[in-house]
Order: sequence, then C-alpha cells, then structure tokens
Amino acid sequence: MASVEIYTTQSCPYCLWAKELLARKGVSFREIDVTADRQMRQQMVQRANGRTTVPQIFIDGAHVGGCDELYALEERGGLDPLLTTGAGQPA
Repeated sequence: MASVEIYTTQSCPYCLWAKELLARKGVSFREIDVTADRQMRQQMVQRANGRTTVPQIFIDGAHVGGCDELYALEERGGLDPLLTTGAGQPA
C-alpha cells in the first residue's frame, strides 16, 4: 500500500471530504495539521509547488493536489492504482 500524507486544518470541510474518501477506500494516511504550525504550513507550501490551500495530498511523495484533484483522480479511475502500487505521479 502506498504512503499517503495529507496536510489539513481543523475547520476545513475539503479536508474532511478528502479524508472521508481515503477512509472509505481503507487507506491509512498521515495527517499533518497545519492550523497553528507556521513551519509545517511553509513545508506544505514548498512541497506543493507554492499552493497554500488545504488539503494538500501526497501519495508516495508525489503531489496529487487538493480535494478536487483527489476526487477527479478517483472519478477517472486513477486513484486505486496509485494507492495499491505507489506508482508516483497521478494518472
């Protein structure tokens, strides 16, 4: 199973939706709450190529994007292969 990291904040509905999708798929993930942690938020921005919104999702270190990108990946059938093979970049 792939390694999944998701940067979140406490009051973000998109973060909840992204985590719910991953949970429905039985995927364990590392949640990194950046609500009050400027240093971790800056790390997120650097890893996400300047994107400042949450969630920011990474699968095996590859940046997937936010909630919309995660759901779009799921809709086109590209999420399961990433999660099972850890194939790097999204399909």
